[in-house]
Amino acid sequence: MDDPSQVGPLLDQIPADIEINQVTADGAYDGEATYKTILDRQGDIAVVIPPRAGALPSQADGSIVTQRDAHVLMMESLGRLGWQEAAGYGKRSLVETAMGRYKTIIGARLRSRRPDAQRCEAAIGVAVLHRMMALARPNSVRAATATA
Repeated sequence: MDDPSQVGPLLDQIPADIEINQVTADGAYDGEATYKTILDRQGDIAVVIPPRAGALPSQADGSIVTQRDAHVLMMESLGRLGWQEAAGYGKRSLVETAMGRYKTIIGARLRSRRPDAQRCEAAIGVAVLHRMMALARPNSVRAATATA
């Protein structure tokens, strides 16, 4: 399945009474269909998805600027890194880091077969990581690149 087709099913997993403030995703989710799916769920969600290279604003009558159009125009004026900072897209890397940590320490796949057992297994894995992080935060050191 392609990524955008899974936005609806992912949102459906969140109870309707929970308010969503922001949805952040990588560029694979870029497109009006993704924005529509998210905003149909709740009209005031901030959507932060980087437009693809060469993306153009929508062909609306010009009086309505969609969130995606605003991102395209902002990226044109600020550049990609400027857009990332202005839109808060850098927070996404924190989630990617957490998922990478989960996959490295707990494992890249679930062992349970039933959905209820999978939820329990994931919750236990998250609890283990939280306990580990509470005991001591790791010091990350960027290694210098060796030149030949």
